[in-house]
Amino acid sequence: MDKIWEEMYAAAKAVFNARRISEYVTAGEVSATVRSKSGRIYTGVCIDTCSTLGICAERNAIFNMVTNGEYEIDRVLAILPDGSSGAPCGACRELMVQLMPDSYKSIEIMCDCESSRTVTLGEITPEWWI
Repeated sequence: MDKIWEEMYAAAKAVFNARRISEYVTAGEVSATVRSKSGRIYTGVCIDTCSTLGICAERNAIFNMVTNGEYEIDRVLAILPDGSSGAPCGACRELMVQLMPDSYKSIEIMCDCESSRTVTLGEITPEWWI
């Protein structure tokens, strides 16, 4: 992994912390980082509820980025419950496409930290439905 991916991994690892918040809510089983085009790294964790009102770690990190006034994503990395990394779900991909409809295909995604395998969002989401 290059230095940027290593920084993103370290930031995601720092917030990776599975915990039960209440009888109905858990958080932190997945953590994620999003690097904006400006180079800032934003973190997020998944929050799961018993009534499907939860959110994925990647979208949480993206919303953190948007909250801080940025709207362009450069890279995405997620740490899964088993400690591995993987690609975002369909809802997370859809948010990225809608956020950057003209340039989403260039967003880099870390699929496997161990082998440093990356893909672009365009490779795994080649055609947008709209």
